[in-house]
Amino acid sequence: MAISLGLRSKNSPFPITHYPLPITHYPLPIARLPIPHSPFAAISLVIWDDGGGILFQCHPNILTIREVNDMEVSELLKLYTEGERTFRAVSFAGANLSGIDLRGAIIVRANLENTSFAGANLIGANFRETKFMGVDFTDADLSDVNLIGSYLGDTKFNRANLTGSSLRGSSSKNVSFTQANLTEANLTESNFSGANFAGANLTHATLVRTNLMKANLTGAILESANLTNVIMRETTLEGANLTNATMSGGMMIGANFHEADLTRVTMIGADLSEANLSEANLRGANVTWTTLRGANMSRARLYRTKLSWSNLSGVNLIEAIMIDTKLDQANLRDADMRGAILPNK
Repeated sequence: MAISLGLRSKNSPFPITHYPLPITHYPLPIARLPIPHSPFAAISLVIWDDGGGILFQCHPNILTIREVNDMEVSELLKLYTEGERTFRAVSFAGANLSGIDLRGAIIVRANLENTSFAGANLIGANFRETKFMGVDFTDADLSDVNLIGSYLGDTKFNRANLTGSSLRGSSSKNVSFTQANLTEANLTESNFSGANFAGANLTHATLVRTNLMKANLTGAILESANLTNVIMRETTLEGANLTNATMSGGMMIGANFHEADLTRVTMIGADLSEANLSEANLRGANVTWTTLRGANMSRARLYRTKLSWSNLSGVNLIEAIMIDTKLDQANLRDADMRGAILPNK
């Protein structure tokens, strides 16, 4: 393979200095990111192969390497220590950045395939529109991080701190947030279908129009979370805490709320057809104008629950506690209420 080495100016596709090793072509234009106040901001050092591919490119404010090794990680830390915070379109594929401190770094549209940030300090970092494949954020501090529009494939956030982070409009596949702290995080209009949120803390989180279809939220904490128009079809929320959560307009067909705490939840106009609410606590919940057709509400605690104008046809209410339950204009056709403690008349 023939390669060439040279310096190239910002405004020209042709080299300023050129050292063929040997050279067989003129190099193609590439993008670069100037550093303010740098006298070398317009110059790039580039190595090309004979097919026009860039093997190495470096100038004072950019590090774009096809494969990352220890030297390149050291260079990243050096630039960060010197005050550089913006790293655009870089590749850290396969790098071990465990425990690294990159607080406030801006890493935009980067390639982070199989990168490890385990235990890293990434408070306030910006990963907007970045592609994550096989990335490990286990035990990392990602509070106030920007992950808007990012893709999270096979990514682990287990026990990570994502307090106040924004994942708005992000998409994922096989992502895990087991026991992660997502307090006040924004997951609006994101796609987390099939994601694992078991034991995660989503207190005061925003999940408006979020796709959580078939996701696992077993034992998750969603106190006062905003889940308006959420998609939770066949989602598992067994033992989850949803006290004071808003779930109006949600599609929760076939969802599993077994033993979940839904105290004072607002669930107006939702669809809970065929859902499992057995032994769930809905004390003081507002479930008016909601479809519960064929749902399992056996042994559910419905003390002062509002079910007015809701469709409870074919619902299993065996041994349910329905003291002071509001059922005005509710459809109870074919409902099974054997052994239930019915509302006082």
